[in-house]
Amino acid sequence: MTTSVHPVDEMLPLPKLFALGLQHVLVMYANAVAVPLILGGALHLPKDQIAMLINADLFACGIATLIQTIGFGPFGIRLPIIMGVTAVAISPMLAMAAMPGVGLTGIYGAVLVGGIFGLCVAPFVRHVLRFFPAVVTGTIITMIGVVLMRVGVNWAGGGAASADFGAAGYLLIAALVLAVILTVIKFASGFLQNMAVLIGITVGYLVTIALGWTDFSGIQNEPLVRIVLPLQFGFPEFYLIPCLTMCLVMTIVFIEATGMFLALGAMTGRKVEPQDVKRGLRADSLGTIIGAVFNTFPYVSYSQNIGLVGVTGVYSRWVCVAGGVIMLVLGLIPKLAFIVASVPQCVLGGAGFIMFGMVAATGIKILAGVDYAGQRNNVLVVAISIGFGLIPIVSPTFFHVFPDTLKPIFGDGIILTSITAVLLNAFFNKTSSEQAEADTLLAAHAAEHI
Repeated sequence: MTTSVHPVDEMLPLPKLFALGLQHVLVMYANAVAVPLILGGALHLPKDQIAMLINADLFACGIATLIQTIGFGPFGIRLPIIMGVTAVAISPMLAMAAMPGVGLTGIYGAVLVGGIFGLCVAPFVRHVLRFFPAVVTGTIITMIGVVLMRVGVNWAGGGAASADFGAAGYLLIAALVLAVILTVIKFASGFLQNMAVLIGITVGYLVTIALGWTDFSGIQNEPLVRIVLPLQFGFPEFYLIPCLTMCLVMTIVFIEATGMFLALGAMTGRKVEPQDVKRGLRADSLGTIIGAVFNTFPYVSYSQNIGLVGVTGVYSRWVCVAGGVIMLVLGLIPKLAFIVASVPQCVLGGAGFIMFGMVAATGIKILAGVDYAGQRNNVLVVAISIGFGLIPIVSPTFFHVFPDTLKPIFGDGIILTSITAVLLNAFFNKTSSEQAEADTLLAAHAAEHI
């Protein structure tokens, strides 16, 4: 008597496995390298160090993906999932980078504490869901897109520190990249459509190379292969407010990840039990700890996995295992990372409008499903939370009376929005675990293109 293999566990032929795995990695690649470029630029790191960040990012991301997909003991949900740095963490890390004396090592300390915090709270996340219904998650995700759009605008202008910021050449290149991405999305389909952002960046990059805007000096000093070592940027340092901020970030991304697990389970036909969710969140937490050890970032399960599985129609988790192996290999090639680190910021700007704008659009999509008639106070939750989140954007000195140590909270629109939305929802609305779980599932479906 033979037993059928569940599609999630199906082992495909190796050529097909790695071809599909490479497709997953390529679709995620633009997002994967965006965070090192953003943080490296904010900290004014030299190009070779940004390249090291990119290598470490891909390497640690590959490890986290293997843990989540293969599963090791109590870690890993064993579904087709590619891991990556969540957009929720970018703005708080930028605020930490701006704090005097914190720097990269302070960020890594916060990431490490966030990962440990995640391991401790993973078993209790189901009880926290009631505080994050659609009105809260939609508001937070909308503000994430709004806050990150500042990064895209600065990129499009050639970089905020550029002496000729906003020069016509920069704006034309950013417009070209945006036009290419929109053209591919409109006229292409399937794999090519999912590659639109990467295609747009490639076209813009080639144009800037032809114009002589790109400087590859120093690439000859990069070896062909370099092992990614732990703590290559230094030992983590710990500061109270950044650590507390990262714990809040982990709480928010856990809610998103839970919804993604439930949605992916429904798509693949594998019932996701509470114990499965705990294993998945533990893997997210362990991936975040690994990110701190390798001096990179917090790694969580990407919501884009829902879109990838839907497009390919392939449910095998071994495809994502192959993708994890490919990312490990890419993390060992410093010359490739150096080339990526050399992309002019105006090229990234055109893509940033799409990537970050889609985050805001996803939040709006979630908010569209909120009940405003039966619960009229939901309008107040959205309005006041977004108003608080806009304070650091429209008036950066508004909270100048507070010490610099509180900047990751009062200087970050995402954190302010998150705290305000959770408190106002708890004040105005009755919390329900069942409704919150349904809202979380809805949010995951809406977030599949972030």
